[in-house]
Amino acid sequence: MFDRKMLTKLGGWTGYRVVDVDYRPGEGWGGRGKVIIRLEPTRKRMRCNRCGSTSTQVHDTAIRRIRDLPMFDWDVVLIVPRRRQWCERCGGPQLEDLEWVRPYRRVTRRLEEAVGRLCQMMPLKQVAAFYGLAWHTVKAIDKQMLERTVGTVDLTGVRYLGMDEFALHKGHRYATVIVEPLRREVLWVGAGHSREAVRPFFAALSEQVRRNIRAVVMDMNAAYDLEVRAWCPNAEVVYDLFHVVAKYGREVMDRVRVDEANRLRQDKRARQVVKSSRWLLLRNRENLKTSEQQVRLDELLAANESLMTVYVLKEDLKELWRTREETEARSRWEAWYRRAMESGIEPLMRFARRLKPYLSGILAHCRHPLHTSVLEGINNRIKVIKRMAYGFRDEAYFFLKIRAAFPGNLR
Repeated sequence: MFDRKMLTKLGGWTGYRVVDVDYRPGEGWGGRGKVIIRLEPTRKRMRCNRCGSTSTQVHDTAIRRIRDLPMFDWDVVLIVPRRRQWCERCGGPQLEDLEWVRPYRRVTRRLEEAVGRLCQMMPLKQVAAFYGLAWHTVKAIDKQMLERTVGTVDLTGVRYLGMDEFALHKGHRYATVIVEPLRREVLWVGAGHSREAVRPFFAALSEQVRRNIRAVVMDMNAAYDLEVRAWCPNAEVVYDLFHVVAKYGREVMDRVRVDEANRLRQDKRARQVVKSSRWLLLRNRENLKTSEQQVRLDELLAANESLMTVYVLKEDLKELWRTREETEARSRWEAWYRRAMESGIEPLMRFARRLKPYLSGILAHCRHPLHTSVLEGINNRIKVIKRMAYGFRDEAYFFLKIRAAFPGNLR
C-alpha cells in the first residue's frame, strides 16, 4: 500500500499532509475496499473564503468527512480538520479557503467534476451507484456545475428565433423553449406556453436586441404570435410547415377518413380498408417503404373521391413552403383556397377558413426560409433527457440540462 508521504504528493490536498491511513477491505460501496485518510493542516496562514484576506488566528476547527475520487479499487474518505479563521476585514469567523474542496462541501472538487462529466452521459441513479453517493448529492453536484458552466446567453447578435412548446408532465403541463435556429442554441426555457409565460424572455432583452430580431418561426400559436409582435417591432412571424401539415392531418384527413368509414357501414370490408389507412394517408408518398404500400394508397384514393381530394390538397399545401417568390406563393394560395372551398368537404372548408388569417405568416417563409425541424429535434432530445432522469421534479434543473445539451454549434 502507499505510505503517507507518497499519498500526500499524489493526493494534491494543498495545505494538508497525511498523518494516518486506514485500509478497510470490503467496507466500500458494492464490496469495494475503503481507505480512510486522516489529514492535518500544514499552513499557519489561512486565506479567508469570503474576502481573500489572510490571517493566522484560528477561531475554531471542525472535523469533516470528505469523499474524494476512488483510488484504484478503493473508496477514499478524507478526515479533514476544517478551520475557521478570525477575519478582521469581514469582522468575524470565516471558513478557510482551500483549492481542492469548496466551502461546506462533503466531496472534493475533482470528484465533483468527475460526477458532472458522467452526468452528461448517464442517468443520475447510475452515476450515484457508480461512485457510491446518494442520488440527491449527485443531483446537487450536477445542478451546481450546470449553473456555473451554462452561464448567461449572449443575445447581442441574435437575428432569428424559434419558439415551440413541449410537454413537461402528463396532464397537459407544458413549457416553452426558445432557440437560435441557425446555430441550434437553446436561449431560454420556461414553464407554460401562454403570453405571460414567455414574457420574461422578451422583457429581459435590451431594446436594441429586440429591434434587431428579423423573424421568429413558430407553429400557429396565437399567444406566441401576439407576444412577438408586442416586443419585437421589426420581426416577422413565420409559420412552420410541419405544424400546419400536422394540423391538416388531424383536422381534415382524419375527420374525412372517419366520415368515409362511417358511410361504408354496410360494406364491412371497404370500411375496414378505410379505417386502417390512417398512416398510409398521413405519410409522404416518397416515404412509403414498399411497392405494396404505394399500390394500396393508389387503390384507396382511386376508390374514394373525398380522400383523393384532401390528399391532393395536402400535397399542394406543402408547395406554399417550397416557393421562394412571394407573388407565386400568393397565387398558389389563392388557387388552393378556391379549390378547398369548392370541394364541398366541410372539414377541409373549415380548415381553409381558419388558415386564411395566418396567410402573412405563411408567405413570410419566402423572405425567411426558416423551419422548426431544429425545434423538433430538440424536443426529441428533451424526451431522452426526461427518460434518463425518470422524470424531473426540479424544473430549474431540467431546464439547465436542456440548455447544456444545446450550447450552439457556431460558437
